[in-house]
Amino acid sequence: MQVLTMLILGAFVAYGGAWYTGRIDGNFALLLFLAVVVTGIYWLAEKFFFWPRRRRAAIELEAHAARRRAELREQGVGKVDGDGDIEQARAQLLAQPWWLDWTAGLFPVILAVFLLRSFLFEPFKIPSGSMIPTLLVGDLILVNKFHYGIRLPVINTKITEGTPPKRGDVMVFRYPPKPSLDYIKRVVGLPGDEVSYLNKQLSINGVPVESHQIADFFDEESMRYAKQYEEKLGEQSHRLLINDDRPAFIPGASEFPNRDNCRYSVEGVVCKVPPGHYFMMGDNRDNSLDSRYWGFVPDQNIVGRAFFVWMNFSSLSRIGSFH
Repeated sequence: MQVLTMLILGAFVAYGGAWYTGRIDGNFALLLFLAVVVTGIYWLAEKFFFWPRRRRAAIELEAHAARRRAELREQGVGKVDGDGDIEQARAQLLAQPWWLDWTAGLFPVILAVFLLRSFLFEPFKIPSGSMIPTLLVGDLILVNKFHYGIRLPVINTKITEGTPPKRGDVMVFRYPPKPSLDYIKRVVGLPGDEVSYLNKQLSINGVPVESHQIADFFDEESMRYAKQYEEKLGEQSHRLLINDDRPAFIPGASEFPNRDNCRYSVEGVVCKVPPGHYFMMGDNRDNSLDSRYWGFVPDQNIVGRAFFVWMNFSSLSRIGSFH
């Protein structure tokens, strides 16, 4: 079992190393699921086989020592040397070997992390500035995994309906061109909506989305000010950035499923959102690679709704909820 355990742990380390070095596209949900299965098997084996066997061996050792003491007492020997050694040997027999300590011993922790991450909340780190000013680079956020319906881990199949996504929600989803990556954007268009972004004016179903300019936003990384607007998309208002120096047209849009639902021009883009899909945009409108470039997000790619910044090591004032 020691050799088998070393091979299994080595496989996990090799997978993690290949993922870290970029040789493969890792899948943390799959890795965590496999860890639960493997450690669960060891935990069951420990509970119903290895622990009872060690316990029987300890009982037999105590019984043998008791018989020896009884025999010596019959011979008139009152004090028996080596009782301390018996206790030490018993403790060694009952001790969990390293290969069980690193598998069965970790099962409760891994299971708790798996259930929490798969069905309740999952942490993410914001890697880019596409959602500035709502979310900054380095924000550590929590994502509600059950708000849009509970999904089975790994295969992402929905098993409960939950609350349908709303315009204005900040959503984490699997990037359609490469589902191994998680993206975060704002829900702009729902299934059946016609979304137009022309001359940097957003309209839904022919109705311009209400927005007005507010105080400029100061980007501490670039040490620049940017025009900031407050937009009401759905029930909640949120802030966004628009760079007047950037052109309105969408350069380099890829070939994506249902691309014929979109019409591109020098003014921007107009898209009809197909059933079961969503149109996503970043709040940093001129610095966001979003649905304008790579298309619609299918329902099966949804991960959850982002709602809380739990840490930013550069600025503790960032901690709190957001819209």
